[in-house]
Amino acid sequence: MQLYPAIDLKSGQCVRLKQGEFKEITVYSSKPEEVAALWQSHGATFLHLVDLDGALAGHSVNDEVIKKIVDTVSIPIEIGGGIRSEEAIESMLSLGVARVIIGTRAAENPEFIRDMVKRFGQERIVAGIDAKDGMVAVEGWEKISNISASELCGRMKEYGVRHVVYTDISRDGMLTGPNVEYTKKLTEETGMDIIASGGMSSMEDLRQLYQAGVHGAIIGKALYEKRINLKEAIEAFEKDHQGRI
Repeated sequence: MQLYPAIDLKSGQCVRLKQGEFKEITVYSSKPEEVAALWQSHGATFLHLVDLDGALAGHSVNDEVIKKIVDTVSIPIEIGGGIRSEEAIESMLSLGVARVIIGTRAAENPEFIRDMVKRFGQERIVAGIDAKDGMVAVEGWEKISNISASELCGRMKEYGVRHVVYTDISRDGMLTGPNVEYTKKLTEETGMDIIASGGMSSMEDLRQLYQAGVHGAIIGKALYEKRINLKEAIEAFEKDHQGRI
């Protein structure tokens, strides 16, 4: 199972939010590139970045710090937040990011994802599906759409998408555990590479996802609050199981 330490960016800093609420913010570092280097030194093989300013603004405003992170580490990076156009995808890939996560546009205009997969390839384009009570949320989680996560996943698969970051908003930043059941359901229904996000709080959470056959897990707050030791988690769920990745 691929593990993704998360670095959430706001105003050039590494932060965490609770349930995507911008007033519920904790700043962990003013130098996100140092955080990235730390996770790499602990054995991370992939990083997950979120441009929170971008998610609200609809375009990236943290290019400088993203570039710094790319230049600091040698492992691949995926990024999401406000990437809603072909130009934005090109811009991120030109910074040296390996994969780009499309959220709002995937829900509002699935054909856009189909075209982007054709243009950039399925290893570059990731669908970000954020849901509340099984229904997809868009625009920095400000709006709930009328399509279910399961339905949108099916459509993404038809359009050639291989990787999906599935976030259960009600659990994000709450340390209450991921929605293992629904993530497992999406994995089994689609056969896609579903990456669980939101609520990771312990090694037990990771174990449950691993046993459910889920492909990846994003770990944010639990790392910063030292509830999960990244080295140990990698040894347990990633290192010895390369055959499953």
